[in-house]
Amino acid sequence: MNLRIGHGYDIHRTAPGRTLVLGGVRFDADFGLDGHSDADALTHAICDALLGAAGLPDIGHQFPNTDPAYRHADSQVLLQRVIALLREHGWAPVNVDATLIAEKPRIAPRLADMKAALARSTQLPADAIGLKATTNEGVGDLGRGLAIAAHAVALVRKL
Repeated sequence: MNLRIGHGYDIHRTAPGRTLVLGGVRFDADFGLDGHSDADALTHAICDALLGAAGLPDIGHQFPNTDPAYRHADSQVLLQRVIALLREHGWAPVNVDATLIAEKPRIAPRLADMKAALARSTQLPADAIGLKATTNEGVGDLGRGLAIAAHAVALVRKL
């Protein structure tokens, strides 16, 4: 079996007046993330991990922030397009593991919702999606709640 691993990372500054979306789930928060699309840092990191594993250009090349078509885009739709692109190139996802780094809001109560949303978008079973949440222990912009970041790894197999 031909397998490949990819890594993805994304970070967005917090922004008042935006809706916070992480892993395809809307959070009740007094801020969102600044970005051209919905700025879902978790989903963007997963997209980059999958694209990297397949040897394809990253999310910024696939869905450039200079293209008005992606303004306020739903990142779950972008993830679905990434899965279709992988399949076009002869790859399928096997599993994804990701860590979300955020001081607020509390992420743990919504992990199951995020896993379900990501499973739908990747066409993977929920138990093939690993999600963790942590803080940055007060260090730097992440620790001060000025940004949210995510790391992801993905395994893909040749079809």
